[in-house]
Amino acid sequence: MKNDKENYRIARKLALREYSNSVSQGHNGYLPFLDGILKNIEIVSEIDIGTVEVPLKKVRGTYTYLRSTSFARNFMPLMDDDTEFAMKWEAVYKAQMDEGLRDPIKVYEFLNWFYVIEGNKRVSVLKYLDVFSYSANVIRMIPKYDEHNKDIRIYYAFMKFYKNTGINRIWFSEEKSFDELWKLIKHYEQPDGLAKDVDRFKYFSGAVYEVFRKVYYELGGDKLPITTGDAFLDYLKLNGVPVQYFEDELKPSLKRFIMELDYFKSRADIQTEPEFKEEKNIFSLFSSIMRHDKKVKVGFALAKDIKTSSWSYAHELGRMHLQEEMKDQVETISIDNVPESVDAYPKLLELVKQGCHVVFSTTPLMINATLKVAMEYPNVVFLNCSSQYSFKHVNTYFGRIHEARFLSGIVAGSMTYTDKLGYIATCALPEVISGVNAFALGARLVNPRTGIFLDWTGDWDNEESSENAGMRLLQKGVDIISHHNTLANRKFSKEYGVYTISCDEEDGSLRPLNYLAVPVWNWGIFYEKIIRNILNTGLRSNIDTLASGKKQILNYWWGMDSGILDFFYSKRLLPKETQKLVELVKSAIIDRKFYVFTGPLYDKSGEQRIKKNCVATREEILSMDWLLDFINGEIPECANRGLLTNLSTGKTTKTGK
Repeated sequence: MKNDKENYRIARKLALREYSNSVSQGHNGYLPFLDGILKNIEIVSEIDIGTVEVPLKKVRGTYTYLRSTSFARNFMPLMDDDTEFAMKWEAVYKAQMDEGLRDPIKVYEFLNWFYVIEGNKRVSVLKYLDVFSYSANVIRMIPKYDEHNKDIRIYYAFMKFYKNTGINRIWFSEEKSFDELWKLIKHYEQPDGLAKDVDRFKYFSGAVYEVFRKVYYELGGDKLPITTGDAFLDYLKLNGVPVQYFEDELKPSLKRFIMELDYFKSRADIQTEPEFKEEKNIFSLFSSIMRHDKKVKVGFALAKDIKTSSWSYAHELGRMHLQEEMKDQVETISIDNVPESVDAYPKLLELVKQGCHVVFSTTPLMINATLKVAMEYPNVVFLNCSSQYSFKHVNTYFGRIHEARFLSGIVAGSMTYTDKLGYIATCALPEVISGVNAFALGARLVNPRTGIFLDWTGDWDNEESSENAGMRLLQKGVDIISHHNTLANRKFSKEYGVYTISCDEEDGSLRPLNYLAVPVWNWGIFYEKIIRNILNTGLRSNIDTLASGKKQILNYWWGMDSGILDFFYSKRLLPKETQKLVELVKSAIIDRKFYVFTGPLYDKSGEQRIKKNCVATREEILSMDWLLDFINGEIPECANRGLLTNLSTGKTTKTGK
């Protein structure tokens, strides 16, 4: 066994190595000190928060420069082993090994990092021994709030969370995450049988978060470029909040989840048009999927009722197309009224239990539930209709609906008499916002005088909110409105596409008059091509590559050139010249000779978003959160927006950490 002196020498070698590495990279090799950090920071108050357990990984430095030169940045000692400092360090080490250190250290906390006032040697010894946490008397130094400083914004969000929970071990890369976690755990209760005076959030921190953290680190999660808190919150969003975790039970599920988090090292293969390889020996590959089944079973999870939702109705038409075109090879089933949240899990599980080999979940709001089931059943192929996410366990698909929206704008701009057009939008998601902007550009292309008036329903397929939005637009003088982006049964959706409007003289309600044009989703085209590709390439290869961790991340983002989208217009109502223009632009879009979002384009604040002669990238379109400068309206905070996952993993458009 090493004696105290030998341990000091080992610790000093670690210090010298850390010091050299820091200096070679142009950094100060000594321990950070708070006095220097605070030189240009305005502290508005100091609060004594008492004695708390502090994670030692969060102890970043010391208080003064004089103390900092005794340690390297990893808190290991730099002084020679024949100094008084070394003797005191060795004595602290011996005390820890013989009895265990008990007296709390004293620290300042700044931005959830801790700087030692008293107890530097204790921290050094404890870090050397890889102790996780130690008690400390903490004085919190609160900086002045600065909206433009992300670190300070995050810290203020943390302080609110800490006030509610007393938890200081969980940290996020985004301020909103603290509030999201609070909403998930505010009703948390520890197991029955524990004393009532046991702090429930302290128990949660130890029995849930710390177990998660331990397993997460063992599986290599600490190497990912997100905080452990980010991963923890994502995991809770998918799986719910448990009373406690057990390591052996957690490992298999967390291992699969880390495959998704490992997305940050991968890039999604964005397929903008159908590019499928044909295999000669279809039968041998097909047999891997079929086994004892006569047909491939494909399940569809539809939101709402197909009799009341134009979106679900369009996907149901796609299912019917697939069933008809491939009836000798495919059997399809569908369930509707599936919750657009993580509560969709039981319904998706039902499709798996019914023997589905392939499952399509048809709205972005089902992505959490889809990912959860997919990680539990890797032998099933899952696809989710979403433009913002891509996963290893779940491929995603969507269409470039803005192309057809641009054509809608051309029709509306050509046919308006008042030079005022209305647009009824649902929720403020990027695919909706890009559709609004595309429509506006199409209208201005043919009629520079056109004013675009935007109104929001805040939900999906709601007849009452749609009519209210239409009435507000009518009062602003618009004579043409653009709304639903699919042709649905008029009995339950009278407001689709681009239509002229009037007010009913008897009851004062909004009344569509003439239907001019409509973008149409041909989901059947997509479903048929995807299933044929699965049959041609074999499900077994999909499963094997997933098991090896090498599965390709696919995101299908097809446009009008694939047939997944089309655009219908009234040949009776539209002048011949307008029809010619629509066909000309439609052909140019299909042939990739014309791109809707070509600069210069400016937002409502006057900022140039797309430079002159530049074409918007896919990432710019799918993260669009701004309106063109000439649109009358604003982007609201949509209530349903929060139902999206906001997972740290799977985002096809990456944001800063």
